[in-house]
Amino acid sequence: MTNTPLSTDVLVIGWGLAGLVAAAEALEAGRRVILIDQEPRTNLGGQAWWSFGGLFFIDSPEQRRMGIRDSVELATQDWFGNAAFDRPEDEWPRRWAEAYLQFAAGEKRAWLRERGVGFFPVVGWAERGGYGAIGPGNSVPRFHITWGTGPGVVAPFAAAVEQGERDGRITILPRHRVAELTSTDGAVTGARGVVLASSRAERGVPTSRDEIGEFEITAGATIVASGGIGGNHDLVRAAWPARLGTPPAQMLTGVPAYVDGSMHAVSAAAGARLINGDRMWHYVEGITNWNPVWPSHGIRILPGPSSLWLDATGTRLPVPLFPGFDTLGTLAHLRTTGHDHSWFVTSRQIVEKEFALSGSEQNPDLTGKDVGLLLKSRLAKGPTGPVQAFLDEGPDFIVENDLESLLEQMRQHPGGEALDIDNVRREVIARDREIDNDFTKDAQIGMLRSMRGYRGDKLIRTAAPHRLQDPSAGPLVAVKLHVLTRKSLGGINTDLDGRALGADGQAIPGLFAAGEASGFGGGGVHGYRALEGTFLGGCLFSGRQAGRAAAL
Repeated sequence: MTNTPLSTDVLVIGWGLAGLVAAAEALEAGRRVILIDQEPRTNLGGQAWWSFGGLFFIDSPEQRRMGIRDSVELATQDWFGNAAFDRPEDEWPRRWAEAYLQFAAGEKRAWLRERGVGFFPVVGWAERGGYGAIGPGNSVPRFHITWGTGPGVVAPFAAAVEQGERDGRITILPRHRVAELTSTDGAVTGARGVVLASSRAERGVPTSRDEIGEFEITAGATIVASGGIGGNHDLVRAAWPARLGTPPAQMLTGVPAYVDGSMHAVSAAAGARLINGDRMWHYVEGITNWNPVWPSHGIRILPGPSSLWLDATGTRLPVPLFPGFDTLGTLAHLRTTGHDHSWFVTSRQIVEKEFALSGSEQNPDLTGKDVGLLLKSRLAKGPTGPVQAFLDEGPDFIVENDLESLLEQMRQHPGGEALDIDNVRREVIARDREIDNDFTKDAQIGMLRSMRGYRGDKLIRTAAPHRLQDPSAGPLVAVKLHVLTRKSLGGINTDLDGRALGADGQAIPGLFAAGEASGFGGGGVHGYRALEGTFLGGCLFSGRQAGRAAAL
């Protein structure tokens, strides 16, 4: 069955955050819009809905209230030290980075506040680096948690689109999967594809690919906002760079299955240039979700700095690969060990203070904007409810009252046969000896003491230094950690208006890209590494740019 061909001013492919922003901007400019996605309507908001809602700002009121001195110059130093742009094709990503830094220091916060988006007052310090001043990492805390987490970021743009639907200015079509971008005289003029069988699946749950019809849409401008490849392990492994070692045989999945990269090949077939596909962002603190929504569903621990981090053999990770310091550096190191997992050895006191879980559903207090629950869960004694659920039910968690019992259980755990138990014991005892003095040669202990000089860390993110075997801090906890797929840092090469570029560097008439499909801008605004809080921001900025330009 072929549906009646449709026409519109702007066609947006993908209703994640970037697609919603682009559609809202085109609507605001008075254009007619069609918004399509391969999933059922329950997934409006896409991957962003599941996120923790972290946003990167520069010299924000929240930072200033916490005593943080930030500037565009310092943030630029951090961004470019992190990105390490080194390719000719990084010309547009560099420009996007410069433009985004101005956005993050300028109108970004006010633009969101006008739409009702608020922020948690304590600013987090993610990707701390630990190298020199011009090396990777954030020099100061910049991770602003949205009040309402990912759903709170999505809400105003979803509301704008739904209002446009009620007004008859936008048509939203679920279960439409694009197979081809159509072209006329070198210009992209829309898309055609298949209509999938309707589904009542809940958000994030995989859906069928049963085809029940075909569609064709003609558009003056087409915006690809279809996300990355993190839900497709075959594509992740195919793109895996040699500099990160061999891809893991076993990985957890940090995004729903529909994040499948299907529009990359479709866009390339229409002439779009794909760049930096070997740049990617995967986490090394993944834990198996005891209550999964999608296949191999993993959750990331957002760790504070105190846990002892060991590889699969029980060898401590080298400086500065401490929890929360350098995600990609840690991934590259662990891929040299020949094993797909590593371990935290920690205490319940550290877990209570320092373990946060990524995901809107793992943070009901922040997501639900529930101040009472927040005070009970974040500031009261004991772990949050979701963290406690993992302690009780998570297959990767081991809890024991003494070190010898913990070591025995670690040894018996799947993958534990690789552990050198004697070495783990030595590492724990040696680390605890260092705690007994105000002086130390242990860089991690020195860093965590320093971090407690920041009010935000002392209040909710860094436990008071203590011996892991201190009975008052117990019981002891071991956590088996896995590689967790998440973000594509490369994608469709675009100019600052979000126009897709061809192999000759010229804009393809009628074709735009935004969000993760465009590497969050330009085909890779982050370069090799991300500073965190910059993925949602990249969707906001690139979606806004593409939506405004497509509406001209």
